[in-house]
Amino acid sequence: MIREFSLTEVWVIVSGIWATLALSLIAFGLGGLTGLGVALARTAPIKSLRIAAATFIDFFQGTPLLLQLFLVFYGLPVLGVKVNLWVAAGLGLALHAGGFLGEIWRGGIQAVARGQSEAADALGLGYYDRMRYVVLPQALRMSFAPTVGFLVQLIKGTSLAAIIGFVELSRSGQLVSSITYKPLLAFGLVGLCYFAICFPLSRYSARLERRFAVNN
Repeated sequence: MIREFSLTEVWVIVSGIWATLALSLIAFGLGGLTGLGVALARTAPIKSLRIAAATFIDFFQGTPLLLQLFLVFYGLPVLGVKVNLWVAAGLGLALHAGGFLGEIWRGGIQAVARGQSEAADALGLGYYDRMRYVVLPQALRMSFAPTVGFLVQLIKGTSLAAIIGFVELSRSGQLVSSITYKPLLAFGLVGLCYFAICFPLSRYSARLERRFAVNN
């Protein structure tokens, strides 16, 4: 039975925003922790750590996000690990984010002037204190704009979680489209919702990039 496109259908689509935002925050938080570890390993003095981190980055940057979601969703049960949709989608997106954030923050760490590390060494700071108090604060500040830019891409990337059955903003639009037979109206509203979320973040990222360029 075809239903009219009413306020109920609008609410169904809009209510999908919270799932998109929640999934994005989970993926960004876990991906940030993973990315920080990858960035530190990528710049570590131990060669095996650098190789392992580079392999991780190459895999998650060199394969489609959809494939990564499939590997988590279908791969973990094969290993005897039962996962629900939230865990599968969150873990897949977090690993994806870790690969990209690790490379972004690696660039920030290596962009810090070598003299800063040499000064820390002269003060007798060990590797942990040097990274914590000298290098990382500067590196993360320089990497803030591209990090926000990646967050925008991650929010849009959550739409692929619909393929494994996760109901977020895009999936909500698809469900409404299937019962109203008005795909242009349904997905037009979905597009407006994504725009309302991502456009302010994109502008904020651009402003941060300009501010950092002026300060340097």
